[in-house]
Amino acid sequence: MADGNENTVDKGTNNQRLKWQASDEETGTLPNQSLPRQRLTRTLSAASSAASTRANRRATVDPAVTLPIHYRSLSFDIDEVGQREEIKAKNDGIAIELSNIEWHTLSTTSLEKRLQVDVAHGLSSDQIQQRLREYGKNVLSPTPHRWFMQVFGYFFKGFGVILLAGCILVFVSWKPLGDPPAVANLALAIVLLAVFFIQAGFNAWQDWSSSKVMASITAMLPESCIVIRNAGNQVNIPAAEIVPGDVIQIKAGNKLPADVRFVHVSNDAYFDRSILTGESVPVNGTIDATEENYLETQNIGLQGTHCVSGNALAIVVSTGDNTVFGRIAKLASEPKPGLTLLEKEVLHFIALIVAIMLTMIIVVIIVWATWLRKDHPGWINVPTLIVDCVSVAIAFIPEGLPISITASLTITANIMRKNQILCKSLKTVETLGSVSVICSDKTGTLTRNKMFVTDCAISTSVFNSPMTARDETVLKGKSTGVHQLRALSGLCNAAEFDAAAENMPLNERPIFGDATDQAILRFSELLDPVSEIRRLWKKTWELAFNSRNKLMIRTFTVAESKGFGLALSPVESMQFKPEDTLLTIKGAPDILIERCGYLVTADGSVQTLDAETLRQIKGIKDEWSNKGKRVILLARKVIVAQDIITTPGSHEYESEIMRQAKSDLILVGLVGIVDPPREEIPAVVKTLRRAGIRIFMVTGDFGLTALAIARQCGIVSASRVEDATALQRYNSGREMIVDKPEHTPSAIVISGSELLSLNDTQWDQLCGYQEIVFARTTPEQKLRIVREFQSREEIVGMTGDGVNDAPSLKAADIGIALGSGSDIAIEASDMVLLDSFSAIVEAVQYGRVVFDNLKKTIIYLLPAGSFSEFWPVFTNVVFGLPQVLSSFLMIVICCFTDCAAATVLAYEKPEADVLLRPPRNPRKDKLVDWKLMLHAYGVIGIIQTICSFSMSYWYLQRNGIPFSSLWFGFGAVPAGIDEEYYSNKLNEASSIYFINLVVM
Repeated sequence: MADGNENTVDKGTNNQRLKWQASDEETGTLPNQSLPRQRLTRTLSAASSAASTRANRRATVDPAVTLPIHYRSLSFDIDEVGQREEIKAKNDGIAIELSNIEWHTLSTTSLEKRLQVDVAHGLSSDQIQQRLREYGKNVLSPTPHRWFMQVFGYFFKGFGVILLAGCILVFVSWKPLGDPPAVANLALAIVLLAVFFIQAGFNAWQDWSSSKVMASITAMLPESCIVIRNAGNQVNIPAAEIVPGDVIQIKAGNKLPADVRFVHVSNDAYFDRSILTGESVPVNGTIDATEENYLETQNIGLQGTHCVSGNALAIVVSTGDNTVFGRIAKLASEPKPGLTLLEKEVLHFIALIVAIMLTMIIVVIIVWATWLRKDHPGWINVPTLIVDCVSVAIAFIPEGLPISITASLTITANIMRKNQILCKSLKTVETLGSVSVICSDKTGTLTRNKMFVTDCAISTSVFNSPMTARDETVLKGKSTGVHQLRALSGLCNAAEFDAAAENMPLNERPIFGDATDQAILRFSELLDPVSEIRRLWKKTWELAFNSRNKLMIRTFTVAESKGFGLALSPVESMQFKPEDTLLTIKGAPDILIERCGYLVTADGSVQTLDAETLRQIKGIKDEWSNKGKRVILLARKVIVAQDIITTPGSHEYESEIMRQAKSDLILVGLVGIVDPPREEIPAVVKTLRRAGIRIFMVTGDFGLTALAIARQCGIVSASRVEDATALQRYNSGREMIVDKPEHTPSAIVISGSELLSLNDTQWDQLCGYQEIVFARTTPEQKLRIVREFQSREEIVGMTGDGVNDAPSLKAADIGIALGSGSDIAIEASDMVLLDSFSAIVEAVQYGRVVFDNLKKTIIYLLPAGSFSEFWPVFTNVVFGLPQVLSSFLMIVICCFTDCAAATVLAYEKPEADVLLRPPRNPRKDKLVDWKLMLHAYGVIGIIQTICSFSMSYWYLQRNGIPFSSLWFGFGAVPAGIDEEYYSNKLNEASSIYFINLVVM
């Protein structure tokens, strides 16, 4: 049984793990007491006991860590908080359900009894029909759409309510209040109604442009499968008709149609879970539970995953929405609650405009009620007052703003798409421009995810390059320790070269397998062809690498006697018999080194591993870790035939091999592997820093390795790096980290387990550091990191590639996935970088440009589309002047002439300092503030209004209608002027006012 301290999750080598071990390498704790769990039989068995499994339950990764998607805590209204709590409660409920699933802990007999099925015969027709009625078809339910609320939002969000209210009021002023009914009022009402529908159409188009998650997820599922039904008959049926209790046959290449429990698996049955985890290493299927966690145990096959080799027989335990895939898909496809940053800015602007509009309407009503109604009763009646109030509303409302915003976001999103940046929603384009913190995964994001062996060590002899090691074999022959390391590297390795690329250079040859195995295989091939050593030894059994044991085992018997001299020391070669077994093992040094009692020396002989040599070997491992290298230990053991009396594949054989692997191993050597940072990453980090964005590393690697990579990436530049002990639990008056000047970078490395004990004061200090490396983090801890930064008014971007990252991707203000990530991570994210992480610089730039250009758009729209439109109405009501701009022309300006010109502003190039200024603070830096309003109304608006009025009244003056005859005229035709002539000239003056606004 594994040690109870294994309670966290580690991504580990090449992001291939789902589980962390709590002990850090820095602590010096060596888990020699943590022995790998004994794998049980791979044939049909009832030996597994649910009771005993539950009694020994460890604290592994809770499904709540992996599945529930919690949402950001930055909130601006009470409704959003309530909505978020409701969703959180629902997600927690799902997590509790998953944590209570025990299909994997039941014995096969108990499983058959509970599902009322016989594996040999399958379900009967009556059972199938009954279960179809009870559980429904094996399909994912589409995301529930609140069609009424969705359509309602299209029409009534933004200025929609005001437009519709104005339309109704103008209709009423036409009939029945109009006496006689004015045709102009009817025309205005129709135009307002048309604008109302046009805005709704643009809102619907924007929503339609978002990604369709459920459609893409459904495409990941199989269409048919083979089941055993009705007294043992094999039937090929559509996957949608599978029900719980069905017995299905699985072969290599099949995609699992539901969650299943294996009841028989072949020795070579492996399953690819990368669609869920993003991790490429296939896991081998087992009969009995290998983990307490339903999501990690290897006797459960998850819907949507592939069988890459072998075959299996399994019983369906969950279908449709009840599968793990279905639950994750439903969570990933649900929209985030609340408003985006841009929606909040637009709402703030609407509230501001509506407040000014209502104020001026009230002023008009007061002027009419207290003065005009008494002194000029024939000037404005009630229908005219209604039309005037609607005109004031039309004047102040920039009806074209929603159209301009949607067009601007669409144009920017299309430009970003050409640069390999996909935005799943137009509304999130601007959010990245406000990001102040980016939490980035390491493997595959900051690094190349292409590993190479750079160092190897035999005993205390270190070779600083594979070429140096090869020279050693050339000079001293094939009996040296280096050659034995090379042989073991090729044997205890699951990777395979692509046979079709045999003639390509070694560094370019494609390899199938895990990135760590690829690196070790290239190292072995460099020293001598791997095919030779594999031909000389015959594999008899294998334990694939898994995240809990952190080791891989393969056993071999000799195929040709020549194999002795290549893989063993001279003495072992002489003693090895054809019926003996060679046990090979590789894995994490912290796990294996305490199991070693001997070691291979540089000359190829075997000697006892003494304390001093052990100390030196640990020093080599720590030195490599400090340089950012992943260290793998390779060991072997010869097992004489008398110690193994069973045949490979049996439960007894497996148990004996696991027992033999616990002690007296011969340490053959260490290899140091690097996953180098992408070449562009240091420049990307530097650019983001200049833009005022702090970028942190969040990884599953050990602290020493993570820190070394962070230094290479430029994420950590400080010479002195602190740890969790620097965080004071209570504020004792010492200067807090958050108060340090920004020009003095402060750095800290902290592990996920240490985060659990931090209080709010310590989190305040931690969140103030300029450079942070979060090591050994679990999905739950990633989520905690996002929330803690958000609660301190940071806008957080989060990158991720696996289902483990879905909670933090969903909770972040903007979740960012790489195109190479898992499908679920892509579905849970807001933005996808198709090329590489370096595209994030352009994404940030475009996000900031969108905000800048929207400001320019509003400054352009407000003077002519709001301020200059208001004054003709106001002077008409208060001073009795003719209204030189009709309400119809106001709408034409807002929705057509200004919109077309404003759209061009979306193509504005970035300002020179766009990536040199700090990110926008949404609480302080508003899209529309008093400075913008003063500039739009107090400068541009006044200039446009004065010029437009001057041109209109100058035209009337030149045509015999002096301004003095219009002032306080209240509709009276000036003496001596024909009424028709007067009306025509007013229309022409109105056109001049209109054209002047359009041109200016």
